[in-house]
Amino acid sequence: MFKEKYNIIGVMSGTSLDGIDLANIVFTAKNNTWEFEILETETVSYSPDWLNKLKSAVSFSSEKLAELNEAYTQLLGEVILNFILKNKLKSIDAVCSHGHTILHQPEKGITLQIGNLPHIASIVKQKVVCDYRVQDVALGGQGAPLVPIGDRILFSEYDYCMNLGGFSNLSFEVNQERIAFDICPVNTVLNHYSNTLGLAYDDKGAIAKKGECHATLLQKLNALDYYQKKHPKSLGFEFVKEIIIPLIDQYDLSIEDKLNTFTNHIAIQIANALPNKTGTLFITGGGAYHNFLIETIQNELPLATIIIPSPNIIEFKEALIFGILGILRLENKINVLKSVTGAKMNHSSGKIYE
Repeated sequence: MFKEKYNIIGVMSGTSLDGIDLANIVFTAKNNTWEFEILETETVSYSPDWLNKLKSAVSFSSEKLAELNEAYTQLLGEVILNFILKNKLKSIDAVCSHGHTILHQPEKGITLQIGNLPHIASIVKQKVVCDYRVQDVALGGQGAPLVPIGDRILFSEYDYCMNLGGFSNLSFEVNQERIAFDICPVNTVLNHYSNTLGLAYDDKGAIAKKGECHATLLQKLNALDYYQKKHPKSLGFEFVKEIIIPLIDQYDLSIEDKLNTFTNHIAIQIANALPNKTGTLFITGGGAYHNFLIETIQNELPLATIIIPSPNIIEFKEALIFGILGILRLENKINVLKSVTGAKMNHSSGKIYE
């Protein structure tokens, strides 16, 4: 299936639990490069019941996880089908769906993205490319991050590409190799503390900005083992639940101070992660709207130029990139880089269901 033009639906559900992102994208191959046009987009929020299930699933038994996977595949299939019908989409080449990460422990050979069961194709009545991470973990890789090859293909003009989602991750070129890794938690932690105030998130970082930075907590966060490790490395929600939240909650601080301190922690870790503190830093993900976080990153990187693109790219970049990963899989071309994940070899990953 080698074509010059593909009509794709990219689907992503991130660890920040903002909802299911769907984007209809037309990709066009020109002179060995890919151009894209994002057409229809939508983010479908989770019901309170689903939010609770997805937050709790990390501690589910294997039987309960299997039930959740069935139910989530049904939910995801229906959401995608509704998106197709509502927007009257025709001639779709494939639905390229990430699913939702529940477990990610690559050091134990475990990664689980629910919503990738074969019958999703019969629900959406389309060809589906999905479940991109499992093969990489089987090949000794981290199974993450997967977005960097998309950064290389679609956003090569920037020195650094960074996503501020549930976690921050970074990708860049070194000696013609793409390097990428997860830096630190972002919205998984910021939203957790905003939730205690009855808010889905801290709008533009207004609450964090009111707080004060707690020097001792900041020092303890920055000293965590993960930040001393070399890449390839990746994070899962387990890190937040078992390490970050218990550490923060050891301190009797206001929510404002917790948010302020963690925002400073994010900015410091991002600055530490850049090998060269100058150049262009292209930022996407929900954290791009957190004005206080962006200001704090800029303070840590005074010589870098921060570039924040249009809302469509901020919000749907991962759906966009899983779209291009799906095309590469359909063409049996490399879509996962060993330089990024640490796998034994570059490979073409993802399951194709029809």
